[in-house]
Amino acid sequence: MQQHTIAEAIAQVGVGLHSGEKTQVRILPADAGSGRYFVRVDLPDLPIIPAQVAAVNETVLSTQLGKGVACIRTVEHLLAALCAMGVDNARIEIDGAEVPLLDGSAQIWTQAIAEVGLVSQTLTNDEIPPVITEPIWVRQDDAFVCAIPAPEIRFTYGIDFDLPAIGNQWYSWSRGSNLANASVAFAAEIAPARTFGLLHQIEYLQKSGLIKGGSLDNALVCGPEGWLNPPLRYANEPVRHKILDLVGDLSLLGNFLPSAHFLAYKASHNLHIQLAQRILELSAVGG
Repeated sequence: MQQHTIAEAIAQVGVGLHSGEKTQVRILPADAGSGRYFVRVDLPDLPIIPAQVAAVNETVLSTQLGKGVACIRTVEHLLAALCAMGVDNARIEIDGAEVPLLDGSAQIWTQAIAEVGLVSQTLTNDEIPPVITEPIWVRQDDAFVCAIPAPEIRFTYGIDFDLPAIGNQWYSWSRGSNLANASVAFAAEIAPARTFGLLHQIEYLQKSGLIKGGSLDNALVCGPEGWLNPPLRYANEPVRHKILDLVGDLSLLGNFLPSAHFLAYKASHNLHIQLAQRILELSAVGG
């Protein structure tokens, strides 16, 4: 079975969205079969945190992995880039508890991966990917996320906000079967989409100890009169960013996403992870 890792190390420094703390990330090549995993190089014994569904411990406005002090927050943008760009195995060293937000998207990560390129690897023991034979649904009120059997991997997302500048948006992106084409499409259509917030929620979130590192330089902000920091990279940039989050969260399933149409509406990191958990549970019992 063919896998891939990066050809050279990648390094980025930036501020975490929620912590406001500056961290450095180094992504290094990793052996075949090792998967994508984080290493907290600032902690004693260098604890390893696997990028797996079982490691998720919090999903409030981001996805967090780990246990106790050995945790990593806001992993979704980086993991989406690695997954969509075809990086199966990567050692991600970080000297703090949150992945830097950078410009609020995955564009810097995808560009760095494309610049260094990939190295093919051979894994002797074939990993059996999850198989979806029937639709799997997770919902809360009118929000939902589901996986429907399909011949190729596709992501479709819908959002609906009262603010006129956002309103109701839908977007669909197909990963396809060709790795090179999928990487190019992701880098062009999904990766540049930045995280966004609503003006009327900012004060509450800050008082709750969140978005300490958020600014108009790394997040779009929308109010009743429109966007505070235009221009947008796409007319529907918000819904494209939700697909970015979904890809990152589902990458925690491992190196093989099941062939399915992943469809979400007004969902959240929590619902994304619940779907991933259900997929693994049903795969374990044979569907």
